[in-house]
Amino acid sequence: MTIEPDESVPNGLPSPADQPRALSIRLHPSGRTVGVRPDQTIWAALDAAGVMWPVSCRNGSCRTCIGRLLAGEVRYTVPWPGLLPEEKAGGHVLPCVACPVTSVVLAPAEA
Repeated sequence: MTIEPDESVPNGLPSPADQPRALSIRLHPSGRTVGVRPDQTIWAALDAAGVMWPVSCRNGSCRTCIGRLLAGEVRYTVPWPGLLPEEKAGGHVLPCVACPVTSVVLAPAEA
């Protein structure tokens, strides 16, 4: 019996199209940039890169991690993060439960 390699998956590795594309988080005002995957929360990417960003509950309810989204788009991992409608409209974001849809620019809430 001869086993032929599967040519649709070279070397048994997933194709680049199957892998999540890399996005970035640019921190304002420092300008530091951190890579993030679309399936990763913004806070998890910051933490993995050694960026100190306040966090407590990690489920979007305590608001410790609140920041301002100056550019880009996110989706939430929870149905209703702990933000008021006017805060969401004003660009506030909870990085512990926000995953990027596009590259983003993030600032502390008080900036």
